[in-house]
Amino acid sequence: MTRLVVAKFGGSAIGPNGMFIPEIVKRINDLKKESKVITVFSAPLTIHNGEKRSLTDIVLEQGENAKNGIKPTLDTVKSTYQKILELVNLENKKDCENAIKINLEMAQKALDDAFESKEFADEVRSKALAFSGEILMSHVMNHILRSNKIKSDAVKFDDWPIITDNNIEFTNFLTAESREKIIKTEELVEKNEVVAIGGFIGKTVDGVTTTYERGGSDRTAADLGILFHKKYQTSVDFEKDSSVVSADPKIVESELRQIIQLSYNEARLAGMFGMKILDPIAIKEIVENGVDIPITITNMRDPERTTTIKRELEKQKGHPIKIVTGKKNCAIFRIETNSIQKLLTSLEKDKRYSEFVILSPFTKDGIEFSRILFLDGEYVKRNEKYLLGFDPLATITYSRGVITLIGDEMWRVQQVASRTSAKIGEAGLNILNMDAQEETSRIIIVIEDADDNIRKAIKAIHQEISDINFI
Repeated sequence: MTRLVVAKFGGSAIGPNGMFIPEIVKRINDLKKESKVITVFSAPLTIHNGEKRSLTDIVLEQGENAKNGIKPTLDTVKSTYQKILELVNLENKKDCENAIKINLEMAQKALDDAFESKEFADEVRSKALAFSGEILMSHVMNHILRSNKIKSDAVKFDDWPIITDNNIEFTNFLTAESREKIIKTEELVEKNEVVAIGGFIGKTVDGVTTTYERGGSDRTAADLGILFHKKYQTSVDFEKDSSVVSADPKIVESELRQIIQLSYNEARLAGMFGMKILDPIAIKEIVENGVDIPITITNMRDPERTTTIKRELEKQKGHPIKIVTGKKNCAIFRIETNSIQKLLTSLEKDKRYSEFVILSPFTKDGIEFSRILFLDGEYVKRNEKYLLGFDPLATITYSRGVITLIGDEMWRVQQVASRTSAKIGEAGLNILNMDAQEETSRIIIVIEDADDNIRKAIKAIHQEISDINFI
């Protein structure tokens, strides 16, 4: 069976104004030696007012301007692509310029519509983001690859293979419907060494432009893996500026351990609780579709450094606690246990939302209450009315932070709960809740989300880990 690598390059991999694109071309040349390649691109970064920013944020800002009656402009976006255009040779430049012109005209039209209606939402928002960011970037990269003598093509939006439901701004992948639309993309893969496609963007059966949530390009890569795994020996490769280490290097500066392999479960938990490995929903979609695809996190600048993510791992060596991570801006929802099942069913079926964990229940005045830890406090704020509809007497507590230890074989670590909780106490922090469950391979510690509490807790626990014995 022919090999296929779905390689995703995010904004940081592309760099400000395409700074790292020559390295991307080198990586693609390496990947295509032994495999066909589908490349998934995020929107590029730019330098705006002296700061490094994503074009996604620039366009969202212009959309808000339009909504508030300020004439939107794509000048920053245009200047970014003009800089990237310098990487296209003379033979391909005219076609690339034309692609930039056509896509930015569509993005500008969406912003102008927002200016007229004073609304920047749904398909107007999706089109503004798609045609200024991911879709346009995939076409520009196609011309750059061709300029480097790589036989490539880009997926046209008319032939888009990622079909989603009708939740326009926070959409969900539809596998069966996508399989019906994959033929054109399959033909491109057959005819070329490399195929480029934009991440983050979807399309309904009726042709409406949709977007995943932020980080959705990871999901696009996973979705393509799901769609192609029967026809090709498929793997997914996330190209980043580092492989996975035992904590966020922006928080823990020393004694970081290189993580060689993670299970699907470990990677998903790490993503849910703040580690920027990959979007945890990407793993969820692979699992829900019953697919076993090897995933690699590659340090693009040092490709020998990788982290492999598999459904089932080989016999593991090293410390069973692989990652210490934390998440700010969480919320706890307390509800009577006899009302929780309807809510959980609705979150799964209606909202298709899973960024929460169930904490241990408690009893008060003879009534049992269940607690849901939501990992996105903003989501809870946006949906308060919906959540309280299941129990008007339920309560919500905001400004919660959570620290998590991750490792499927954490049960082998002696005194892990007592020693980590003690370290948090020594750091001057108050534990509001601690939830340790052998079955879920995690320990959750809830503290107040204030000042630099999360950072202090992560550093304290990570320092303690190497001193804890394990079987």
